[in-house]
Amino acid sequence: MKEIKEIAEGKNFTAVDFGKMSDLGEYVLTMGDVKIPGKVFGGQALGTQGSEFSFQIYAPGQEGGFYHSHKTHEELYFVLSGKGEYQVDGVNIPLQEGSVVRVSPKGKRTIHNNGTEPMVVLCVQYRETLFTQEDATDGVILQEQVKW
Repeated sequence: MKEIKEIAEGKNFTAVDFGKMSDLGEYVLTMGDVKIPGKVFGGQALGTQGSEFSFQIYAPGQEGGFYHSHKTHEELYFVLSGKGEYQVDGVNIPLQEGSVVRVSPKGKRTIHNNGTEPMVVLCVQYRETLFTQEDATDGVILQEQVKW
């Protein structure tokens, strides 16, 4: 089974490598008795505090692991390659490379690849809370020179 490789770590950062997106099928996520091929979570490897994310590759005809909702987590699904379909609350949404779907916690969701090539998806999961004007101006532009 494929493993995440640590690239670098410091006081304020962690960097890891998941390998080529075309090789995601070598990962297997185990959740109790459920095994999901081609899926890997990354938050723990990076030490994230306020979010989780996963990569998953879906073979043609493959469906998501299970129909589900969440208690407090909103999700963003980014289609990185391929095409498929996403269902939220009974509404089918066509997907292709570049599509992004946001789902609130209570949304009943699932995904599947209805194309002829693998579909690679990045899912970002975070607590559903209001993003304020203060959050929008959180970035700080530094006057230090970058040295490559």
